[in-house]
Parts: sequence; C-alpha cells; structure tokens
Amino acid sequence: MLDKNNTGSKVWADTAYRSKKNEAWLQKNGYVSDIHHRKPKGRSMSERTARANGRRSKIRSLVEHVFAQQKSRMNLFVRTIGIARARTKIGMANLAYNFTRFVWHQGQIASA
Repeated sequence: MLDKNNTGSKVWADTAYRSKKNEAWLQKNGYVSDIHHRKPKGRSMSERTARANGRRSKIRSLVEHVFAQQKSRMNLFVRTIGIARARTKIGMANLAYNFTRFVWHQGQIASA
C-alpha cells in the first residue's frame, strides 16, 4: 500500500495498524507514523494522546468521507476480474464523485 514515489512521508492509519513491528518498519523505511493510539485497557486516555488522536481524525475524516459517500450513495462495490477493470470502476466512481462535488461548490458560489 505504501508507494516510494509518493512525496509525502506521513502514514495515516487506524489503531489496528499500530504495532512495534509496523512502527519499526516505517522508521527504517523513512516514513513518519501518524497512526492513531489505542486507549489503554482499564484506564482513561491521557489528554495529550486524545488531542493527538483528534488532530489525526480531523485529517483522516476528510478522506474517509469520500469513501463513505462512494460506498453508501453510489453503491460502489468493486468485484471485477482483473486489476484494469477494478481501476476503471474506481476511476469512474472518483470522476462521478468529483462532478457531484463540483456541482455542489458551484451552487454554493451562486447563492453567495
């Protein structure tokens, strides 16, 4: 999933991906971990950790909303034979989503 050609070095992920092994691999390969921290069992999360997770959630939610809309409103479910067909299906869904967002933004400008 990680691409060396990507200019960004930060890795954003859910708490399920945080482990010592993953953190060591990320550091060894020049990535910066921005993976959420888990709440300790039987204790409350520290204020510092909660703020850090909140900062991460602000960024991740912008991306997750796109996937949520494609899955729920557009009924996107990729089940194809071959990677080329899957890429095409996802590309068309992205195009349709972007057109929808463009029309929405044009409406916001016109009413202002």
